[in-house]
Parts: sequence; C-alpha cells; structure tokens
Amino acid sequence: MMSEQEALKCSSARNRGGTQRVEGKLRASVEKGDYYEAHQMYRTLFFRYMSQAKHADARELMYNGAQLFFSYNQLNSAADLSMLVLESLEKSEAKVEDEDLERLATLFSLMDPNSPERVAFVSRALKWSTGGSGKLGSPKLHQLLAVTLWKEQNYSESRYHFLHSSDGEGCAQMLVEYSAQRGFRSEVDMFVAQAVLQFLCLKNKNSASVVFSTYTQKHPSIEKGPPFVQPLLNFIWFLLLAVDGGKLTVFTVLCEQYQPSLKRDPMYNEYLDRIGQLFFGVPPKQSSSYGGLLGNLLNSLMGSGEEEEGEEAQEDGSPIELD
Repeated sequence: MMSEQEALKCSSARNRGGTQRVEGKLRASVEKGDYYEAHQMYRTLFFRYMSQAKHADARELMYNGAQLFFSYNQLNSAADLSMLVLESLEKSEAKVEDEDLERLATLFSLMDPNSPERVAFVSRALKWSTGGSGKLGSPKLHQLLAVTLWKEQNYSESRYHFLHSSDGEGCAQMLVEYSAQRGFRSEVDMFVAQAVLQFLCLKNKNSASVVFSTYTQKHPSIEKGPPFVQPLLNFIWFLLLAVDGGKLTVFTVLCEQYQPSLKRDPMYNEYLDRIGQLFFGVPPKQSSSYGGLLGNLLNSLMGSGEEEEGEEAQEDGSPIELD
C-alpha cells in the first residue's frame, strides 16, 4: 500500500506535469501569433485554479505567461496577467516573500514606463507588500523599483522609492549620476542635502548618514572632506552629528549660523522644523498641522497623510528639480 506522503508526492508530480503540458500548449499558441486566444485561455485557467484554491499554481502560470507576452511585445495582455499575479497574492493572503517581491519588480521593469497600467500595478503591489494596511510599502520592493527607475534614468521617481527603502548607498550612487546628468556644478551639494533632510524627516537616521558619506566620497566634483569647500555640506555633516547628540542648543546654533546656505532652497527650513520636532523635542508651530506647500509635499511623500501628522516631502517645488 502507498503511504499518504507518497500519494501526495505522486499527486503533486501529476499536477506539475499537467501544468507543464498546459503551458506548452499556451506557449505554442503565442508563438503562432494566436495572442487573443492564448490570453483568454490564461484567464480561464487562472480563475479555474483560483476556484480550486491552487493559488501558487495560478500565480506561477500568470507570471510565466506575462513574461511570454512581454517577449512578444503584447503589452496589454502581459499587463493584464501581471495584475492577475497580484490578485493571486492578495486572495491567497500569501506571506510577503522576497521571491514574490523580486517577481513583481521584474514585471514592473518589463512594463511600458508611460502606461497607466504600470502606475496601477505599482500602487497595488506596494499596498499588498504591507498587508494592505495603507502603509507605504515594503522597503525591499521600494529598493527594487528604485533600481529599475534609475536604469530608466527616471531619477526623480527613483529617488522617491529610494527614500522609502533602506538602501542609502544605492540612493547616493543614483544621486551622483543624477547630479552629473541633470544638474549644474554649483548644485552638487543640493542634491545630497535634500536627500539627507528627507531621510531624517522619515526618521531614517542610518540611511541619512550613509547617503551623505557615500555621495560625498563618490562625487567627482566634491573635494575630500570633512570639512568641505561647500558650506551646505558642512552644515549637513554637523547636523548628522547633532542628531546623534540630541542637544537642542547645538541644533539651534547650527541652523542660525548656516542661514545663508539654508536660504538656497525655501524647503530646507521647513524640513528642519520637522527634524527639530523628531530629534530635539521642539514643539510644533502654533500654526497647527502643516498646510500649503509643505503640507502638499509631506502628503505626497507619505502616500496620503495616513501616517502621523505630516511625515515628509517629495521633491516637487525645489529649485533642484531640473526635469
């Protein structure tokens, strides 16, 4: 008599064999150019598998199918199957695994950068990656997305995703390229200053330090420091030391002494108000919650303002934006 474990193994092997045969037929249809028929068959099989609670099989089939359609430049069909990959993850309540995040990032990288489907896909993927809780998404997924956007030279969007990752080193290397490709020599210090201040507003002190040290070491237009030739870089260096020390008097004197440099971007003092609250116990201004430009920027970076009272800002409205 066959044991129960052996029976399960045989059943699993039969299922795998059946899935492979089905995939072979679908691939043959695509190779013949029967794109519509193949797409409909993929969808039929997806819903059949899902109704049988074969979520992993459904996901594997849709992922392979999406890649196949991408390879034949059938972008709409590929995007549709990519959405079904997400649907299987959502409905199976699957645990967030690195392999799934990497697959989602791969599908994202294959999509047309200007397509609305890509925007919808990434929004839904980030929501799933934090359990649909409304938070900002898995740092790992943000990092993978940032790298793809960096390769596409979409530096602004890449920076946004790096800010929500824990990859300060990758962010710095991207910013070096961003500065070289799109910035003026006189702005080399502004690229990293903005990133450091934004990381601090997101309470990510470690990445703020890493992005600063890596950027200042690797940028060809920055002489070795500290101290640096550029006053703004010296301010950021002192600020990171002050954040570690936590002394309000040091922070206050530092901000006063470097006002000429801080006036180069109207957002710097707004960021510093927030940093003062987070790290030095400065009470919020009496003007209540953030409004106007800073409020819009904070909500933009935080996803919608669902977090605590205004966390951080994206990049819009800064003189550094050169796109």
